[in-house]
Amino acid sequence: MKLRFFIFGKTREKFIKEAYDEYLKRLSKYGEVSITYLNESVINSNPSGSEILKGLDQEADRLLSLVKESDCLMLIDLHGNEYSSEEFAKLIGTEMTMGSSAFDFVIGSSNGLSDKLRERADEKICLSKLTTTHPLALLFTLEQVYRAFKINNNETYHK
Repeated sequence: MKLRFFIFGKTREKFIKEAYDEYLKRLSKYGEVSITYLNESVINSNPSGSEILKGLDQEADRLLSLVKESDCLMLIDLHGNEYSSEEFAKLIGTEMTMGSSAFDFVIGSSNGLSDKLRERADEKICLSKLTTTHPLALLFTLEQVYRAFKINNNETYHK
C-alpha cells in the first residue's frame, strides 16, 4: 500500500511539519507513506484568468507525470463531496477492494486546481466549507486518512 500526499508550495511552520511527521509515522504502519512538495507555477502579481488557468494546467501536468493510471487520485477540492469520517473510511475501503494499492491525495496551489486534475481524479473531497491554509488542509487530510485506516481495521481511535 502506498499513501502519497502532494501539496503545491512549501510548509514553513515548524509545528505543522512536526505534526506531519507524527501522522506519517502513524500511517507507516499501513504502508509506504510520503509527502511531495511541488512548485507552484510562477505567474505575475496581477494575473488574468487565462494566465491563472495556464499556471494551473502546468501544475497539473507536473503532478500527473508522477501519478500512475492505476493510482487512486483523490483531490482535496472545495467543489468536492463532503464525507463523515465513517463515510470516508468506507470510500477508502471500497477503493482498496477494487484493487487500488496506491492512493494519491492532492492539495492544490493558492490558485486552486486545474480541470485536468478534476477530470483524472477518482474522487474529489471537500474537507469543509471553511477557509484554511493549504498546509493545514494537508494536516487535516493526513489525520483523516489515519482515522480511516483505524476505522477500517477496527482499531481504537475513532469515537
